Amino acid sequence: MAKRTCVRMREDAQVREALALMAAGRSDSEVGHRTGVPRTTVRDWRAGKVPRRGQGSLEPVYAREIERSRSYIYLLGLYLGDGHISPGPRAERLRFTLDSSYPGIIDECLEALRVLVPGRKAWRGKRGSSACVDVAMYYSRWSVLFPQHGPGRKHCRPIVLARWQEELLARNHELFLRGLIHSDGCRTVASDRGRRSVRYHFSNRSEDIKSLYCASLDALGVRWTRPSDRDIAVYRQASVRYLDTFVGPKY
Repeated sequence: MAKRTCVRMREDAQVREALALMAAGRSDSEVGHRTGVPRTTVRDWRAGKVPRRGQGSLEPVYAREIERSRSYIYLLGLYLGDGHISPGPRAERLRFTLDSSYPGIIDECLEALRVLVPGRKAWRGKRGSSACVDVAMYYSRWSVLFPQHGPGRKHCRPIVLARWQEELLARNHELFLRGLIHSDGCRTVASDRGRRSVRYHFSNRSEDIKSLYCASLDALGVRWTRPSDRDIAVYRQASVRYLDTFVGPKY
């Protein structure tokens, strides 16, 4: 039994070290060389196929809390637009760069972080001379909770949800869309031939993220169009009214 425990601890340590190196932007080859894990295995871990048991589990320590907390799905949508994970001296930092014109979204992001990881401090700070505010929290497992993290810009790498994320999303499409729209979307009021016309727009450079957005719209029966390569639009009045029930104007 003791031998099995030692093997499990060693595997857990390998997973933790590999995830930390990935979060630091190391390549699959370098991660494999430094941890002794085959490069193909590292590639699978980067895609979210982490072992089910141990500290690097696809089912995180706080899986039950995450299932109860719909805040995670909102933060996932927000992360895919405005989130970034970076290594720290003792923990990883999850940071959202948000528009200071919408203090309500900033407050909602702060509250979602506090609900998701109780006991940890979330804070906001002005981002230089820009009109943006950083909302951040340190935690040791951000790259496990958000396995879409990786080196480079999001539109330059595959963005694929892990199975446990898909299962959570299937029950919370509304909050996922709310997070995505709060990050890279908007609700506009236009004059269409003299008549008031409300529309939703979502713009992102990643085809994978746009596909996730459209898949959630489809799951809820929301009609959408694609007027340009980067823009997903919702014009139909019934669909707009439905989005208004859980998104509404930015505030």
